[in-house]
Amino acid sequence: MTRAILLFATAAIVITAAAIAPALAQNGAVRPVTYKLTVLPNPLGGSYAQGTSINNRRQVQGLATLPGDTTMHAILWQKKQSPVDMGTLGGPNSAVAWPNRNNHNIFAGISETAQPNPLGEPWSCALAVFYLASPTGNICLGFRWQNDTITALPTLGGYDGFATGINNRGQIVGWAENSTHDPTCIAPQVLQFEAVVWGPEQDEFEQLPPYGTDSDGAATAINSRSQIVGISGDCANAIGGASAKHMVLWYKNTASSLPTLGGQYWNTPMDINDTGDVTGFSDLPGDSVSSPNFHAFIWTKSGGTIDLGTLAGDSVSEGLGINEKDQVVGVSFPSSHAFIWQNGTMTDMNTLIASNSQYVLLAAQEINDSGVITGQAEDTGTGAIVAFEATPK
Repeated sequence: MTRAILLFATAAIVITAAAIAPALAQNGAVRPVTYKLTVLPNPLGGSYAQGTSINNRRQVQGLATLPGDTTMHAILWQKKQSPVDMGTLGGPNSAVAWPNRNNHNIFAGISETAQPNPLGEPWSCALAVFYLASPTGNICLGFRWQNDTITALPTLGGYDGFATGINNRGQIVGWAENSTHDPTCIAPQVLQFEAVVWGPEQDEFEQLPPYGTDSDGAATAINSRSQIVGISGDCANAIGGASAKHMVLWYKNTASSLPTLGGQYWNTPMDINDTGDVTGFSDLPGDSVSSPNFHAFIWTKSGGTIDLGTLAGDSVSEGLGINEKDQVVGVSFPSSHAFIWQNGTMTDMNTLIASNSQYVLLAAQEINDSGVITGQAEDTGTGAIVAFEATPK
């Protein structure tokens, strides 16, 4: 599917979006507004760029390709400043692949190193992100970027790691391999992986337990209260499917299950706001590993898991970002159109920008507390994929 990051759930407590709308409106959600669209330049010269994260300082992080589109680097866009190439850990590819909730110039992402993986594992990086370029098969690690310096995050004894989110305390979450040869892995994946929280100190990290009797887990997002969400399941191929049997909320190192929309696989929280509300995507009943049927959802402690549906004519959707007003942004397929959901209604963001725009908004990846959105769009004139910032008018 076009560039929403597809990664990776208990009987579902499913409530209709309309039923929860009045409660969400009380939290400050507003009716859809129109947006001023700003295209963020690709500083590397390629034809692909993507904004995946935007903080409350309107710093956008994401990725962009070099000429030829066979290599990508993590990029930081800042208002009134030139974009910053965040570099790599020695390999050709890097990216900020997930929402970062940090307003203090510390960001988290993934990068290939210069060392080949001895086990030949493609790992989550290559399968979920670097397939857009040309993954090398080298070891991939999570990184912390601070003071213009990129630093590798340790694994749990295995070769590979993956960093997703970071909060304002400087805690980074993700997943990393240990040294266990896990029988639930699907070749060429060999080693077990578990959810990890790194920091806030540079040399501090902790493994988070998977849910119940599951063997593997991965953390996908963290808020400033140190509430962490992620997935739990089998090793599989270290991306989605059976790796995401359960949606998990970790707090003080204890894993609890979040209710899904009723499917067995692809149950994936993508973001959590500071009030503890969660968005992501979850399969419906009748799914299989090879036939996902997920819908975007929002989970709140008072309302449970709510199916947000899809845009008209579409069959699947993903919630990718959520702010303090419980505005959810994401992507709906197969139209590959960005959406914003609020007050019980999902709206195609292409109806909220200028009607004569040359850009089609493909995915809305994150929304900050002021309602500013970043994601990716297609330039219909050139075919280039560009990062964007959409500001409420």
